[in-house]
Amino acid sequence: MNQRSDVPNTQRRQLLMGAAVAGIAPLLLSACGGKPEAGQASTNTPTPATPAAGPAPVGRRRLGSLEVFPIGLGVQWNPGRGDGVVNDLYASSTDRAAGIALIRRAVDLGVTLFDTAEVYGPFFSEEILGEALQGVRDKVKIATKFGFDLDPGTGARRGGTNSRPEHIRQVVDAQLKRLRTDRIDLLYQHRVDANVPIEDVAGTMKELAAQGKVLNYGLSEPGLQTIRRAHAVHPVAAIQNEFSMLWRGAEAEVLPLCEELGIGFVPWSPLGMGFLAGMVAARTSFGEGDFRAAVPRFAPDALAKNIALARLVQAWGLRKNVTPGQLALAWLTTVKPFIVPIPGTTNIVHMQQNVAAAAVSFTDEELKELRGELEAIQIEGDRLPKPVLDATGVESPVKS
Repeated sequence: MNQRSDVPNTQRRQLLMGAAVAGIAPLLLSACGGKPEAGQASTNTPTPATPAAGPAPVGRRRLGSLEVFPIGLGVQWNPGRGDGVVNDLYASSTDRAAGIALIRRAVDLGVTLFDTAEVYGPFFSEEILGEALQGVRDKVKIATKFGFDLDPGTGARRGGTNSRPEHIRQVVDAQLKRLRTDRIDLLYQHRVDANVPIEDVAGTMKELAAQGKVLNYGLSEPGLQTIRRAHAVHPVAAIQNEFSMLWRGAEAEVLPLCEELGIGFVPWSPLGMGFLAGMVAARTSFGEGDFRAAVPRFAPDALAKNIALARLVQAWGLRKNVTPGQLALAWLTTVKPFIVPIPGTTNIVHMQQNVAAAAVSFTDEELKELRGELEAIQIEGDRLPKPVLDATGVESPVKS
């Protein structure tokens, strides 16, 4: 799909459609983790060529026992209509063979962290990732997630969360088969289960680690005290929360806590659901079924104000001779040395651009100036629909 910037060319963009939201809370919830991003090629922004042999050497980053490339790849794909069709949450499509080729190309470029989840599909994304990584498994790290209540046979959503220890064990065994591997490098609880003490979850992770099935574990969008309690039972390797130029809420408390405890941080939706990549214009209307149609910060009145941020990112991209998406990803990696964003896409060119963002650098003066300009922009609207937002920052029940 040829994707071009909407910020300066509103008539040339046809926004991608995504997973139906229709007020279905479980679907909305699962859409939040590792959100695939739309592409970020811009007609008015220089696009640096991606070196054939991969990006310039850059430092690796640590997530628990893992050492990974600074930019990962989110694999959140769903089966589309038609045989072999693969869609992301915005209905950007490819076919299964091309999706596998994209993952393999990412490995060639040096990407080492691949992020998915059982609920993506469900099961579909894990199956594709497992197939794509055959023959190169030992070169990469696989992250996946559990936590929603799915029928283990059909993948049907039974509603809500399920982090009961016996369910986690069952899910992990199924994930290992789908991923065609003998271990999961990083396993996240997708959302905190309000009915299961985090001590039971962390204890199960410790048990699975002893068995060699799960090497590291993490939490996605948890409450602060839940992080501390989990870490006290078995060290948490990473927190996966939304974080980008569009939503910087993690800077207040979550990032300082990660720094204090030595926990890595993996931002989902690092390109703001395509907003920071130049995919959204001030008058963009999101169609039925597009996740962003239910997101308050993308409502017409809010979007008209928030577009100032997209224009700022585009201006800085021109200044640095990079795409807006590369600028946004590179900035994220400067915030803390333990941050590893996981943009996703079904477009191999956009993936290559994302990976190349790891080689973009800033001077101290540029970072200070850019930070000041970011903080001068007031973002309007909540970051997520209320049912989804209500599932973030949840504290686990106290173990009796």
